[in-house]
Amino acid sequence: MSHSFHNKKIATKFIHAGAEPDPSTGAIMTPIFQTSTYVQSAPGVHKGYEYARSQNPTRAALESALAIIENGKHALAFSSGVAATDAVIKLLSPGDEVIAASDMYGGTYRLFTKVFERFGIKFIYVDTTDAQNVANAITDKTKLIWLETPTNPLMNITDIEAVAAISKKAGTLLCVDNTFASPYLQNPLDLGADIVMHSSTKYLGGHSDVIQGALIVNDDALRDQLYFIQKSCGAVPGPFDCFLVLRGIKTLHVRMKQHCENGIAIAHYLRQHPKVQRVYWCGFEDHHNYAIAKKQMRGFGGMLSFTLKDESMEAATKVLSSTKIFSLAESLGGVESLINHPASMTHASIPKEERIKNGLTDGLIRLSIGIEDADDLIEDLKQAIG
Repeated sequence: MSHSFHNKKIATKFIHAGAEPDPSTGAIMTPIFQTSTYVQSAPGVHKGYEYARSQNPTRAALESALAIIENGKHALAFSSGVAATDAVIKLLSPGDEVIAASDMYGGTYRLFTKVFERFGIKFIYVDTTDAQNVANAITDKTKLIWLETPTNPLMNITDIEAVAAISKKAGTLLCVDNTFASPYLQNPLDLGADIVMHSSTKYLGGHSDVIQGALIVNDDALRDQLYFIQKSCGAVPGPFDCFLVLRGIKTLHVRMKQHCENGIAIAHYLRQHPKVQRVYWCGFEDHHNYAIAKKQMRGFGGMLSFTLKDESMEAATKVLSSTKIFSLAESLGGVESLINHPASMTHASIPKEERIKNGLTDGLIRLSIGIEDADDLIEDLKQAIG
């Protein structure tokens, strides 16, 4: 892995991470090694590559880049964010316990409850915005703490450093889903996390054209365990998808600046709108954990959610169906703005009573704010809300 850009500033790091000119041709962009196997000169004598599920040069370049941009030592790329999450849970054994955030992505919740609970792993959901709740939930069976910050979709903030201290003391692993912030805004390994997870589909890819996931770690033994799972279970990304995420990373810093700027403008616009009840955005000074967000993040990102004063499903549906620039779709983190209804889309797998208990109502609308002109986006919301 090339680590020569580890100590450079963000913009330089993001553009050059993992990018070594191709030695055979001098190509400045990493070639797409579209191959399933590699020729050996004698049994077991090869150039570091044997079979493309185990390793691929395009994937190796991406994994090098992912490690560098998250200030980590090792990275592993997976076929999706959920596949990356799946690999982390496969570190555990029946009887082990996981403490997870009560507010998180519906796909993670579905994987935990519908797949891994059947294998005898127990998941305890707590409000992680108060680190003490995590400490209180730890038992001698706790092996992993799973955090999202900011959370999807309520933008709750958890103090990574505080939870990392609790985790270290208890001897558990701490994994942070850093998808919403991206490495441009937050680096959980620097704050004491053991594993960082990304749905690379989102901000890392940045163009809504790839499905992929990533894990970044510092510990050599942990990397080896996760690599064994990656190789044995086979949820690996194809070389073309790796090429797309590598390309996405090169513009992450300029995109995130614009996402953040637009996020500020839209959050403030919605907050003063007479028909809007509440805006969930971690950049407001009266946000529950604003001081923590300010301390551990470099900006507040392009994600926010809001509810209308008219809490009916009809009112929300009217807005969701009336935007002209915001597209009604799942996912987030692309250059284009998206509007989403968590209750029926991204978080539909969470039972209604669980959703409501955690504040995820049927009237909640989530925005992934793109990098279009902010005035046009505000105009679009204005006509949709009415």
